[in-house]
Amino acid sequence: MSNAEIRGRFVWHELMTTDTDAASDFYSRVVPWKAEDSGMPSYSLWMSGKVRAGGLMALPADDGSATPPHWIIYVGTPDVDATVEAAEKLGGKVLKVASDIPNVGRFAVLSDPQGAAFAVFTPASTPEEGIMSSGAIGDFTWHELATTDLDAALSFYAELFGWEKGPTHDMGEAGLYQIVKHGGQEVGGIWKARDNSTPPNWLSYVRVADAAKAAGAIKAAGGRVLNGPMEVPGGSWIVQLLDPQGGAFAVVESPKAAAAEGSSAPAKRAAKKAVKKAAKKAPPAKAAAKAAPPKAAPAKAAGKTAKKAVKKAAKKAAGKTAKKAVKKAASKPAAKKAAKKAVGKAAAKKAVKKAAKKAPAKAKGKAARKK
Repeated sequence: MSNAEIRGRFVWHELMTTDTDAASDFYSRVVPWKAEDSGMPSYSLWMSGKVRAGGLMALPADDGSATPPHWIIYVGTPDVDATVEAAEKLGGKVLKVASDIPNVGRFAVLSDPQGAAFAVFTPASTPEEGIMSSGAIGDFTWHELATTDLDAALSFYAELFGWEKGPTHDMGEAGLYQIVKHGGQEVGGIWKARDNSTPPNWLSYVRVADAAKAAGAIKAAGGRVLNGPMEVPGGSWIVQLLDPQGGAFAVVESPKAAAAEGSSAPAKRAAKKAVKKAAKKAPPAKAAAKAAPPKAAPAKAAGKTAKKAVKKAAKKAAGKTAKKAVKKAASKPAAKKAAKKAVGKAAAKKAVKKAAKKAPAKAKGKAARKK
């Protein structure tokens, strides 16, 4: 992926907290992560298997209590300085001026016009394999902005990063939930906070296998569940929480497509068994063909089925000539008269049997005379 293609993508997530050791212990019990040394002073990496899920660092000591523990999102851009300039023109503010991280890239921390903080980032080189999210368990897969002005926020980010307006969901008393798309894919949502108790902020969601189990792990590890497990439009289940230090975080369980497929498996297996059982009871086609005498089938048939069987048997017996003879025999007034006078199914069957017996004989006789 080139730096030009990185524009508007959520490329990094970073937890700034008051106790990195406690945070490391908490998150490793809730999501499939482990904190590893990054090689940089006072900075650790969240590893989800071999994938770098994000970063962990302590809040600067000189911040005091002004900045509470929080997660911050990094959005990709091909040019940090140009993006900072554009953000200011659109009403955003610079919280941390653009700086370089040796061998990593350049970043700046901003806030949108409503006050939600975010960072912009340009990597020093093309992002390597294993850095960009693939949507697997342990990856950040959704991003949600709580704001004071939904339309203004959408306009700001759309202009800055090229995000698109997606579907809008009516949440009733909670208001509207605006889906945001990037490159045609839904990547997050924006909603208007109902009160001013919570300042505008970004909340990131990590995919988990089971939201209910994650909620239990959150409580057991000392976190606080704010909301959930709750099903949302589309079938996903979410849990919103605060970690023990106060950082807001969320997890999401994808729609149970795989579970639904698994639940239908017993029915599919039962259907297969039923088919196999029926196949065993019915004689195989080849065996039935061998067991049936070449010309005996018409004698047991009735009505039109019997007539078709007679024609087929006659065709096998004497080819085209025999077939013509059968039709001729069937069309004679005597045969028609006999069929009409037959009373009930028993008489009809007898007439059919009689015609079946005579047809092959007449066919053979006519064929012999021609020879």
